[in-house]
Parts: sequence; structure tokens; C-alpha cells
Amino acid sequence: MSEYQYYEFRTIDHCLTDEEMDELRSFSTRAEITPNCFINDYSWGSFKGDEDRWMDEYFDAFLYYANWGTHSLKLRIPSKLLDIETAKAYCDGEYTSARISNDKIILDFNSGNEEIDEWDEDFQLGPFLSLRNDLIHGDLRCLYLAWLSEKQSDIYEEFYDENEIEPPVPPGLAQLSPALIYFANFLRINSNLIEAASENSASLDDFVFNINDYRLWIRTFKEDEKINLLIEILDGSLKGDHTASIKLSHRFKQAQLSHQTSIPRRTITQLLKKAEVRTDTLPG
Repeated sequence: MSEYQYYEFRTIDHCLTDEEMDELRSFSTRAEITPNCFINDYSWGSFKGDEDRWMDEYFDAFLYYANWGTHSLKLRIPSKLLDIETAKAYCDGEYTSARISNDKIILDFNSGNEEIDEWDEDFQLGPFLSLRNDLIHGDLRCLYLAWLSEKQSDIYEEFYDENEIEPPVPPGLAQLSPALIYFANFLRINSNLIEAASENSASLDDFVFNINDYRLWIRTFKEDEKINLLIEILDGSLKGDHTASIKLSHRFKQAQLSHQTSIPRRTITQLLKKAEVRTDTLPG
């Protein structure tokens, strides 16, 4: 079987300039390059760019896979919309990580399986892009799945802390969107592990709110704070920047989460026992 590698980069919040596209063209004469993407595959040659530098400077999302089993996904998010310590609580290992680059957080998700007998994968970056939007709006399910993938790799390699405690379990793990299912398959997460983890995950139905919920919460603010928040939201809206409103929605969601009954976090051993997964059944 001949070698095959696929690279796809995309911008979401901006367009590449003509100068940037010219620079990217210097790395490949046959790649598809537009103001929003760089796409190329390789059967004999190799990628001549630096994917980390390109994520730092140009792109908001990156997908890579190869026919020897390696999968990689990177997402870039404004640091004012995702706390780095929150990201690192889920992504701080060999296969998943979070780092700061200027005013952005770059999340890196990886999976490797060199024991595949047949290869028929055809991933595209598009289905993953909604995960970035979910994170911006406070949905941390893909981070928990990434943590589960990291622990699965550790378990497979029989090099893990049996007493390590899971990070906070986000709501909705039993109600995965098509994008999250695609992400879980991309990272090759054992379905039994996801099912076991979801047992301690609140239903999304418990987090459906109405105007009265917002009104009661806003009444807890002091008058000056309400005025300042309105000024920030209006100023941002007029400038096309919705950061202030997104941050306020984060604050509201966190307040509602804190009102939910606290469920004790589990150890890796407890999750494995619940999932009834043996190390020899896990994908490498």
C-alpha cells in the first residue's frame, strides 16, 4: 500500500490576504488555496510547511490523517472566549494539549493506530468546525471526549494512574451531536467508555431556560454592573464583536451549572469497571 497523507487548513473568523496566499503557494504548486483554506494531499512527497506555525499565524482549524493510522485535529479559539486553565484540565497529555499563542488558544487532538489492516478513511474538516463554535459558547463536551481519548491511550499502553480523577463532566454526553459523534470516531474512543462517562452527565433538557430565568438572574446584579454590561454588549455589537454577550452567556450557564446537584467525580478504575472494558479491546 502506497503512502497517503491529507492536510486541510481553514480560516473561520477572517480571510487570508493576497500576500498570505502567495506565501502559502510557495510551499506547494498544486495545493488548493483560497482566502479560506489550504488543502493538499501527498502520495509520494511530503508537506513542506509547519502546521503549528500556520495555526499560530493563519488558520483557525486543521485536519490531518495518514493511511498508517495517524489522526490530528487542531482548533484555534480566542483566549477571551475559552479559559486556558479550563482547557488544560481536559487537554494536558501526550495526545491532547492546549497552548496559548498570542491572544489565541490552540487545541491539539491526536490519535494513532498503526495496527490497521485496511484503510478506507475519507475525513473532511467541515464536520468538525461546529465543535469550535460549541466551545466558544461554553459547550465542553469535545474536551471531555478528548480527555477520555487520552486516558484510553494510556490504558491501552498500560501506563496510567488508576486513581486519577476525571475532570468535570459536562452536560449532554448522552446526547452527542453528529459533530461530536464524528469527533469520537475520529479519536477512536471506545463506545462503552463514552456510555459509562455519560451516566454522570446531566441532560441538556435540564439546561433549557426562558426569559423568567434570565430575569431572575439579572436581578442579582447591582445597578452599576448591569449598566456596564449593557454598554459593553452594545459597544461590541456596533463594532461587530459579540465577545461581551458570549461572555455573559458563559457566566449565566456557569451559574446554572453551580445550582445543579454535585455528582462525585470518578477514577479511571471506576470508569473502566463501569464500562467493562479490557485493555486488549481498546484501539491503540
